Amino acid sequence: MTRYLPNRKEEFDLRTHVESSGHSVDTCPFVILTEKMCKGHLVKMGGKIKSWKKRWRRRRLAPGIAQHKHESRLKGLIYFQAIEEVYYDHLRSATKSPNPSLTFCVKTHDRLYFMVAPSPEAMRIWMDVIVTGAEGYTQFMS
Repeated sequence: MTRYLPNRKEEFDLRTHVESSGHSVDTCPFVILTEKMCKGHLVKMGGKIKSWKKRWRRRRLAPGIAQHKHESRLKGLIYFQAIEEVYYDHLRSATKSPNPSLTFCVKTHDRLYFMVAPSPEAMRIWMDVIVTGAEGYTQFMS
C-alpha cells in the first residue's frame, strides 16, 4: 500500500518522505532533491507536435511542475490540482518513446503527459514526488 495524499503541511520534508519510501536519493545523480523541492531533467512528448524534448522539471511544494531550467522563465506548468494519476507506461502507449522502459504518464483533467526519466531510480523518485502533490483525484472523494 502506498501512502500518497496531497501534502500541504508547512513542516513537510519532501526529501525525508521520498527516502522513507525506500528511494536512495544520494545514489541518483539525475535528481536534485531538497526538503522543499525536486529538480532535474526529463524528456517530455509534445502536445500538438508529437516530438520528444528534454525539459528541466522542478517540483516545489507549491502549485505545480515548472518546465524550464531558468526558474524565472516558465515554459509551461502542470498544476497539482489538475493531476489525477501518475503511472508507469506499461502499455507502451507513448509513440516513439526514446526509452519505453523509463516512460511514465502524468494524467491531468485535460491532457495525458508522457515523460521519460534518465534512469529507473530517477523515474521512481519523480513518480513519487509528483503523486505526493497531486490533488486532481480528490474531487472523487466525498
